[in-house]
Amino acid sequence: MAELNVRIVRLAPMRVASAYGFGASPEEQAWRTLLDWAKAVGLLEVEPAPRFFGFNNPSPEPDSPNYGYEQWMTVGPYVTGGAGVEIKEFAGGLYAVTRCEGLQTITDTWHWLATWCEGSPYVMGQHQWLEECFTPGAERIEDYVFDLFLPIAE
Repeated sequence: MAELNVRIVRLAPMRVASAYGFGASPEEQAWRTLLDWAKAVGLLEVEPAPRFFGFNNPSPEPDSPNYGYEQWMTVGPYVTGGAGVEIKEFAGGLYAVTRCEGLQTITDTWHWLATWCEGSPYVMGQHQWLEECFTPGAERIEDYVFDLFLPIAE
């Protein structure tokens, strides 16, 4: 990869609706649960548009094809959960952020971002790492666009 474009971002606290999937492809399960719920309660057409974040929970183990994925969507103060969706408060934090284009490159981009952190003035933080998806309706893996949020501390 050419020079990795990394920016430092302080992510503000946010209120999120959370859905969970577990199995060999949990992302699709978590996305479907969240988007079906959001559509049913009219949250996909709100202004400002919601942001979508996700992360492995738990991460894949070398000896198992199964892992978990948690998908978040930002929501307002009066939204309540339901149908497999719960509401959470996220404290935010300091992050090193880089863009990832195409789902097929996400593993390598995470690796490059972690390597960048090792040579930076920052240390790995203990708060939640995140993948912000800008293209939740993409049909081809090449069309997905993410910002990867690596937790850091000074």
